[in-house]
Amino acid sequence: MGVNCCNSTSSCDTTRISKRYRTILWIALAVNLGMFGVEIVAGMRAGSVSLLADSLDFLGDAANYGISLWVLGMSLTLRAKASLFKALSMLVFGVGVLIAAIWHLLSGQLPDAPTMGVVGILALLANVGVAALLYAYREGDSNMRSVWLCSRNDALGNIAVLLAALGVFGTGSAWPDLLVASIIAGLAITASYQVMRQARQELTEEAAA
Repeated sequence: MGVNCCNSTSSCDTTRISKRYRTILWIALAVNLGMFGVEIVAGMRAGSVSLLADSLDFLGDAANYGISLWVLGMSLTLRAKASLFKALSMLVFGVGVLIAAIWHLLSGQLPDAPTMGVVGILALLANVGVAALLYAYREGDSNMRSVWLCSRNDALGNIAVLLAALGVFGTGSAWPDLLVASIIAGLAITASYQVMRQARQELTEEAAA
């Protein structure tokens, strides 16, 4: 028997899944870092709080994927603790976006709808691709679930950004942009609660065992 052979079919399957999942995380990490750079520049030039919110979401997800790669293969307790940290990060992101939306509301700045539309389409394509790769792992532990929820929320957020661009273009008002930014924040806060609840349950079960 060769040194690379597994002792059972299940262990071979687990190894293949782990390698495939790790590769997908690296792809997702690269895509999210690239889109963060694109959206942060476009958001600042367009004066769009929803694009800025989405760019920070890309950055947060890149960190999420990096942490997931780091804890992959570690004990459930360590993965659950990492999930708690990521859930807290999502919560902070959501609150920060709400604050940014209020600031833009008070400043009265009108975002550039065409830029929002073009960048929103590019971001949507990137996130749908990543979400499709991660779909098979959506029901894993809290660490896998946090990765899936972030990717799903990103795709939904991009669709909302496109709707905001249409709203800004049609109404000549910043309200659609601010509304979408608030929705993105709400998705982050909701996902944070779901991941935090599952991670705490995993920690409780591990402690009881």
